Amino acid sequence: MSNHFDVVVVGGGPAGYASALYGAAAGLNVALIEKSKLGGTCLHVGCIPAKELLETAAVFRTVSHAADFGVGTSAPTIDFSVTQVRKQGVIDNLTNGLSALLKHRKVTVFDGVGSVFSTGDIKTVNVSGGESGEVSVSGDNLVLAGGSVPRTIPGFDVDGTRIVTSDELLSVQELPARAAVIGGGAIGIEFASMMTDLGTEVTVLEAMPKIIPGVDPAAARIVERSLKARGIDIRTGVMVSGQEVVDGATRVSFGDGESIDVDMVVLSIGRRPFADLLGLDAVGMALDERGFIPVDENCLTSIPGVYAVGDVIATAQLAHIAFAEGMVAIRGILGEDPKPVDYQNVPWCIYCHPEVAFAGHTEESAKEAGFDVVTSSHKFTGNGRAMIVGETDGLVKVIAEKNADGTAGRLLGVHMVGPWVTEQLGQGYMAINWEATVDDVAHFIQPHPTMSELFGETVMSLTGRGLHG
Repeated sequence: MSNHFDVVVVGGGPAGYASALYGAAAGLNVALIEKSKLGGTCLHVGCIPAKELLETAAVFRTVSHAADFGVGTSAPTIDFSVTQVRKQGVIDNLTNGLSALLKHRKVTVFDGVGSVFSTGDIKTVNVSGGESGEVSVSGDNLVLAGGSVPRTIPGFDVDGTRIVTSDELLSVQELPARAAVIGGGAIGIEFASMMTDLGTEVTVLEAMPKIIPGVDPAAARIVERSLKARGIDIRTGVMVSGQEVVDGATRVSFGDGESIDVDMVVLSIGRRPFADLLGLDAVGMALDERGFIPVDENCLTSIPGVYAVGDVIATAQLAHIAFAEGMVAIRGILGEDPKPVDYQNVPWCIYCHPEVAFAGHTEESAKEAGFDVVTSSHKFTGNGRAMIVGETDGLVKVIAEKNADGTAGRLLGVHMVGPWVTEQLGQGYMAINWEATVDDVAHFIQPHPTMSELFGETVMSLTGRGLHG
């Protein structure tokens, strides 16, 4: 078997396997090198397991309120070991499916650490430390998709039980009685939401003035209010300064001399690019000051024929963005005219309770970008489907450009918080990226009764002729 390929991809997470699958679908001969498990962070210690545990919390929460619907049941209990078995079953099914798809597309998979050896006309990667043994793989083009690992804090050494990152938390067999979540971004808030619903006493410590930055403040306030109502203590604008074991508990110091005692500290302060094992120093590829691989808008590095995608470049660390970047890189390799990712308008989904979903500008960022704006917000409290399912906390906010005559024009941002909004964002995301106007969207019929009616109603109200508000 020849070890020379059209494209060699280093890393089998979303960015890497998307590059491999898309390239193979275009007729390229592709090699994929993965040191651990196909699927990467997203499939094994990220998106999929986190949402599985959040779904467990949703089921627990639903059963707890069954009496509201006239359904008699005893108080629910949680066996987290069963939850973990179910989670692993989902992961295994998806991993096996991915492996089968790569095989069907005739992608050659090498198991081991891929380290770049040369980047001339022929790119060479040495593979070691895995089931594929010591082997050299060469290609005309190279895609670097090394992924990321959780960031940590000095003085908070991860031990897997007392101090954990997302990697360890997603595999625990029992949740702690008390937990401090350090970081109030999307990951931290998802963990806090899940744990409090399943009985953990949670404190969130966030250095920024508000939680989940990037979300429109109106939506963020609803999430914060809901979390506090469910017993979560949220401290914003505070820095943690250390931790120590006191009487069997972990005492976390923060702010101006404050402290709390907990059974577990969850570090949720983001992830750093994992370019450590790629051997880039040896081929003269420098990282930026934050450890990312510099690329242009088409994900091309400073070396011709070498691309970098996913968490190793300085873009939002989302699996669907990684998919898109992988496809941009392959289009560049094919000599097509790739359309760069519009990072301002990508979709974001946060699976806490209530859910958050958004795309495009917030009201504040639109104004900072120089737009005159007009906005409209509608709450789920008047939505029939939301009332039926018993989830009326939330709103839809639409930000549009104000025309010279004062009317609402192009949609600039859609921010949602409430029931199932992660499944409702699609039409708002598409409208923004197609540069649709309020008038373009408002005449479309929304099915009734649905949650998605609220988006249609919110846009329609910007025409000055809303039905319900």
